[in-house]
Amino acid sequence: MRITSELTPSNSPNYTAGHAISFWSSIRVRQRKDSGVPRYCGLSFRKIGTRVGRKQTTVMRICERWMQEGTTDRRGRSHPPQCTTSREDRQTLRMAVTNRSVTSRTVAQHIESVTHHSVSARTIRRHLQQSGLSTRRPLLGLPLTQNHRRLPRQWCDDRRMWVAEWNKVAFTDESRICLQHHDGRIRVWRHSGEKMLDSCVMYRHTGPEPGIMVWGGIGYHSRTPLVRIAGTLNNQCYISEVLEPVVLPYLQDLATAIFQQDNA
Repeated sequence: MRITSELTPSNSPNYTAGHAISFWSSIRVRQRKDSGVPRYCGLSFRKIGTRVGRKQTTVMRICERWMQEGTTDRRGRSHPPQCTTSREDRQTLRMAVTNRSVTSRTVAQHIESVTHHSVSARTIRRHLQQSGLSTRRPLLGLPLTQNHRRLPRQWCDDRRMWVAEWNKVAFTDESRICLQHHDGRIRVWRHSGEKMLDSCVMYRHTGPEPGIMVWGGIGYHSRTPLVRIAGTLNNQCYISEVLEPVVLPYLQDLATAIFQQDNA
């Protein structure tokens, strides 16, 4: 059998490397089947690879696949089936955004109860991370009512034009120091830049964990001594332990001072 230039696939307008290898492989197979001996029409694997622009080992592998299976298509790679559908992935993302502190194990259990097939918590975390969500420790804040937010803002609005007047103000406040800190194990799902989002902030009270309450005041040029409050700070305790022994002597030295009491 003689192969002329008119029979070569290079003259075809849709000529590709795969078509070319299949062409030369089919010729080899026909020659082998017709004569019973491996005849290659005068072309070696190296020459075929040179014509189609592929390595010799690639041509040998494709030719062997053609002779065994009758095709040059690639075999499908084995991979584990996808555990969740796109609808379940959207539901997972919705659960994480709705409840920021939900754990991946809880989401996996919910998906398993709906789909009746096992889904690992690691799979849930991977899907959420691919959507841009990652676990972060929440920002801790005190629970404030609307009245708490309104009064400080109103106070600031009334004095927004003050400049030198602030030198006369004496600020006082009490603070509770907790002896047991938060363990920080609770995390929230959030995107980058959502740290101050209300759903990503964990509000908690400072009591009734064991702690120490102290009171103090500061002025522009002076400050009061730090007072430790024993027990609960009520009206009688505030008068007997703070106002009379500390605040009144401090204000006597500041004739023009403005006493700013917390929550006054």
